[in-house]
Amino acid sequence: MRLAIVRQRYNPFGGAERFIERAVAALTESGAAVTVIARSWKQLPGAAASPRALACDPFHVGRRWRDSSFARAVCRLLQHETFDLVQSHERIACCDIFRAGDGVHRQWLDLRAREQGAWGRLATRFNAYHRYLLAAERRLFSSPRLRAVICNSAMVRADVLRHFPIDPSRLHVIHNGIDLEVFHPGLRAAHRDVVRQSLGIGASAQVYLMVGSGFARKGVFRLLPAFAAAAPAGSHLVVVGADRSLEKARALARRLGCAARVHFTGGVDDVRPYYGAADTFVLPTLYDPFPNAAIEAMACGLPVITTLQSGAAEFIEHGINGQVCDALDHEALERCVAAAAALPPDASVAARAAVAALSIGAMAERLLALYAHLLEKSPAIAAEEADSGD
Repeated sequence: MRLAIVRQRYNPFGGAERFIERAVAALTESGAAVTVIARSWKQLPGAAASPRALACDPFHVGRRWRDSSFARAVCRLLQHETFDLVQSHERIACCDIFRAGDGVHRQWLDLRAREQGAWGRLATRFNAYHRYLLAAERRLFSSPRLRAVICNSAMVRADVLRHFPIDPSRLHVIHNGIDLEVFHPGLRAAHRDVVRQSLGIGASAQVYLMVGSGFARKGVFRLLPAFAAAAPAGSHLVVVGADRSLEKARALARRLGCAARVHFTGGVDDVRPYYGAADTFVLPTLYDPFPNAAIEAMACGLPVITTLQSGAAEFIEHGINGQVCDALDHEALERCVAAAAALPPDASVAARAAVAALSIGAMAERLLALYAHLLEKSPAIAAEEADSGD
């Protein structure tokens, strides 16, 4: 099987890139020939497989031109390349499969509007880039070539159905796979003392961990006030992630009087030591289709506090292996932060058990089963589908 995977931008800490790296290794081992089409691509540290890469990097100025020029260039390139299936991680209409790893832009804008003022909502409405993305989504989901949509959570599947008139049978929930041998509860014994000592945190202190870039969307500016108001005395918060608003977050921690107990590490190549050092993982995100960091934390035995707007929420039993609240319910977030230390003694075991089926192998099997299902249809049936739009 010859499979093309389209992803425009490379971010070494991005969830989509980590999905691709993991999927490529598993699919290559199963005999698939995988090609990545991107503006540029670099191998992630420790990646096991190196796919064929095709550079598609047309000139652009600004975000809208960047995305539209890439989409056009990819569609032109595909006219001269032969693949059995083309899977895009971008909103591009000339693909057989769309992986909605970034969720639904319309849903993100609806949620964002909840915390924007009237002027902010007006600016968003007339923003050229948002208007382009909304139009690209409409073209994608109405494309006669689109045969399947991979949703990385049940939440994303529901979002697609909420906003687009698409046949539900085309939507397939395939969660990201994680390496359960890399992310495991044994990291606690290996790293807890060393990391805490490096940060000046006592061995018995309650430690909350947040991992992610994009502080505004991920919820750093909601978490800091909740931590300052409700975390047990002597507890610490560790924020791992690179973000251009880092200094703004530091300043907020100072104003809240908790700067001495909040540690910003910036981006790191290996987050596992921090999973080992923490007691609770917190991700009060406004919209996150499937946060890999939250699932990795659960695999490491960390109870997770997250939101209803997070794809990870489907793995959490409130009060058993974590807690869930609305992203903009600040009082509920404070209650979750305050109650984290009172979770049952076996919350760690329950967290690990909830994600134990999300192995990379299981993900690859589901992907291969979907590809096989699509390829077993004859050209005549595929053509009929394209003509009818089904």
